Amino acid sequence: MYKTMLELLNKEVVLALGCTEPVAVALATAKCRETLGKLPETIEILASANILKNGMGVGIPGTGMIGLHIAAALGAFSGNSNKLLEVLSDVKAEDVKASQKMIDEKRVNIKRKDTEEKLYIEAICKYKDECSRVIIKGNHTNIVMVEYNGKKIFEKGIQSKDSINSENEQEITVDDIYKFVNEIDINEISFLLKGALINKKLSDEALINNYGLGVGKNLRSSVQKGIIKENIEVNAKYVTAAAVDARMAGCPLPVMTNSGSGNQGITVSLPVLAVAEKLEIDEETLIRALALSNLIAIHIKRNLGRLSALCGCVVASTGACCGITYILGGKLENIKYAIKNMIGDISGMVCDGAKCGCALKVSTGVSAAIQASMLALNDVEISQNDGIIDKDVEKTIKNLCELGTKGLKEADDVILNIMTCK
Repeated sequence: MYKTMLELLNKEVVLALGCTEPVAVALATAKCRETLGKLPETIEILASANILKNGMGVGIPGTGMIGLHIAAALGAFSGNSNKLLEVLSDVKAEDVKASQKMIDEKRVNIKRKDTEEKLYIEAICKYKDECSRVIIKGNHTNIVMVEYNGKKIFEKGIQSKDSINSENEQEITVDDIYKFVNEIDINEISFLLKGALINKKLSDEALINNYGLGVGKNLRSSVQKGIIKENIEVNAKYVTAAAVDARMAGCPLPVMTNSGSGNQGITVSLPVLAVAEKLEIDEETLIRALALSNLIAIHIKRNLGRLSALCGCVVASTGACCGITYILGGKLENIKYAIKNMIGDISGMVCDGAKCGCALKVSTGVSAAIQASMLALNDVEISQNDGIIDKDVEKTIKNLCELGTKGLKEADDVILNIMTCK
């Protein structure tokens, strides 16, 4: 079980540059161009509804532009597929200019793929009579097929749709996670603090300069003006929201992700870090709390899937709530109370794509996390008589995931139709 959880942390907590949906599109076109052996004349992207939804309004680092068209073109011009989610780390000004020219000439086309897969990207690059095709599905870096001139040169299967499970991974529970967090050698999970500090750099950048809606910066400004009094909740809100402001606006700084999402990586780490710093919590406790926060989010996502109509903030802020409860002295039962309180509170938050407004949702999630934690620490939990909450925390998590996968099944189509018809 220890091996499983260490593998999960090392696999699901990784660096990325830019929002992971357009970055995955760039990864596909980079691999396509490498397979083609030359710059393509045309690029076509066929993507699932969730990829389209999460790529339409988000900033692409180093470009001052938004959307999947520029991500696809940049991947072809300067992407390095070996860098996976950091595929666009070598982008130069001339690459942006050439990519924009390609888009202006209508040589980059983005279409919706009719598929049950939540995470599906098919890139097709053509040069005269040559053609390469790459398919990514299931997770943001999972290239399952590479084709050149109609001949498959690489192909592999996938375990299940939109899943972060693998055949060799054991099922885990909140009890397992809590035991692991308390017993694991701290040196094996110390990288989580490094990741949190990487995310803090995004926050620091946005609190100095102007990004997106400036949710974090404006909230801190209200504190500085004396309109709002600073406390651990307000501090955690503006620190976390600022990082999302920067990321969604295309800040060219990397982010440590969780379950394929940078915003989720920010949300599982920065509220915990902010509370720990404010209360001067010792480093070992902080690292163990970060492990708890990350693993709770991963545990929920293993049931929910990487992309859904349920906002990832719900999952990530639930993880953060557990981490905060831990550093404030909460035990296993308090952590279970915290999970139930969070699911009973913000489980109705929908995902309407990655964009600057995500900072507001994250701010709401952080506020809910602090409140849920305070209640849990006083042994208060939402009862099994309330809504989707069950007496068993694992069943409560499954209920949330059923809401996200079945209950909101049509929501993605409705949201995407609204977004594309504006």
